[in-house]
Amino acid sequence: MSSPAPVTDWVRDFDHTDPRWTENPYPIWDELRAECPVAHTDRFLGVYLPTTYEAVKEICYDTEHFSSRRVVVRNVRPEPPPPAPPITSDPPAHKHAKQILLSPFLPDAVRQLEPRVRAICNDLIDGFINDKSCDAAARYTKRIPIRAITHMLGVPEKDGDLFIRWIHEMLELGVHDDNMVMKAIHEMVAYFAEQIESRKKHPTDDLISTLMNARGEDGQPLTDLHVQGALRLLLVAGLDTTWSAIGSSLWHLAQTPADRARLVAEPELLPTAIEEFLRAFSPATSGREVMKETTVSGCPMKPGNTVLLSFPAANRDPAVFPDADKVIIDRKENRHVAFGVGIHRCVGAHLARMEMLVAIEEWLKRIPDFRLDPSGEITWSEGSVRGPRQLPLLLGTG
Repeated sequence: MSSPAPVTDWVRDFDHTDPRWTENPYPIWDELRAECPVAHTDRFLGVYLPTTYEAVKEICYDTEHFSSRRVVVRNVRPEPPPPAPPITSDPPAHKHAKQILLSPFLPDAVRQLEPRVRAICNDLIDGFINDKSCDAAARYTKRIPIRAITHMLGVPEKDGDLFIRWIHEMLELGVHDDNMVMKAIHEMVAYFAEQIESRKKHPTDDLISTLMNARGEDGQPLTDLHVQGALRLLLVAGLDTTWSAIGSSLWHLAQTPADRARLVAEPELLPTAIEEFLRAFSPATSGREVMKETTVSGCPMKPGNTVLLSFPAANRDPAVFPDADKVIIDRKENRHVAFGVGIHRCVGAHLARMEMLVAIEEWLKRIPDFRLDPSGEITWSEGSVRGPRQLPLLLGTG
């Protein structure tokens, strides 16, 4: 497959898969924000890109002009789009679809899961703590949410490798290759169909069974299609974002000894630091489809286009965040939108925060000194989610 042409004009021809965006998008967003709060490209069949906090927030709350039925911006727009409720649902169906998923992700449920996540983190660290170096992305950050979700779903831990592959195929390779997306979806459908059939014969107490036992607004059990879509959402929207956020946090700490030392000395500051890492390194963007002509921040937006909602760009808006491009781990006021805003605010926010906090806390307890390995290569993911895919670190003070 031929590579897309490189971008020469970010305002009129942006590409969120361009290598320069993948490597370092922050200067690009600054340029766009200064010149035009809403950029546009004809790539991906026509996409708008709001770069200010105000514009992103306005679109998120406007469910009349913008539909959530397409949440990934890519080169193909199948009709109808594969459903993944509630993230792809619009009002009025959205409210009930989200309520179905709430209970396993409420604070009390997340607190019950925390000991398991701590055990996962320490088990992973045991595997490389005596080494002088490690790829923290491959051996730590990626594995934490994967092992947590397999536990919640009640599926074998080894199946996490399948989840990793599907996420890569859908969110990265699939941006330019629809066959890759459909391959991943078909494999996920087959996988979860088998899990659902197994639970019909032998009921279990896990997240898949919770969805199977839920009822729609009509009081009837959810269709297998609804259950399948919700399970795809949990994998595609929940895992990559969390491991990316953990990886970006470690990436920052590896090259910022003062912040690292302060968090070791003042562990009570960690929750505040986690919020700043979420703001500064927000991993997720989301899509919308323009359904009716409207204007946002003075920019006309027309049906037939989609929108790339860049929560990371909104969180770097200097009109809202003083010293927006600085990581300030004790930042007092932090109204970031890393988990989205409006009706689609992330249902798994409590779980993601807990996994981030526990992952960084346990790492700093056991590996207080580490730095980037200059002999290794740091690589970043491409497309809708941004985070380190390779994170070579040197461990210890040597």
